[in-house]
Amino acid sequence: MKDPFHEMELLSRQFNQAHRAAVQTELNAAGLSEVGHPMLVSILQSAGENPEGACQAQRELADLLHVSPAAVANSLKCLERDGYIRREPWQNDARRNRVILTEKGIQAVEGCRDVFQRVSARMMAGFSPEELAQLAQFQRRMLNNLLVPNPQAKE
Repeated sequence: MKDPFHEMELLSRQFNQAHRAAVQTELNAAGLSEVGHPMLVSILQSAGENPEGACQAQRELADLLHVSPAAVANSLKCLERDGYIRREPWQNDARRNRVILTEKGIQAVEGCRDVFQRVSARMMAGFSPEELAQLAQFQRRMLNNLLVPNPQAKE
């Protein structure tokens, strides 16, 4: 019998690679291949729905995406260069920028959301609602296990 932890590690890597490849294939087919940061663009759209049209702080975006603030800064720089966003100083705090989607960014968000929905539908085909609920429960537990500090880890 295979070691279940080893098998889960391999499956996790294969799943992540296959998901990333499927999303990129769909982005390419939709003419959105230059959108290198579709999840960030979608998060910005959600944040842009608030009355001030501002996104979360860079640190909050990094936390949502589980990446470093420097990676978010880099992504925002590319998105701004490519015309998907513009940045403006906050009224109450000139040290922070509001990140606002341009018309091109809004269209990209719609395309990215369609891509995510198609990939998700393909990925979850054949699962019953009960199985999907159970899978979500397992994934939330695994994520929580990774986010909570491990007391056995050496400091």
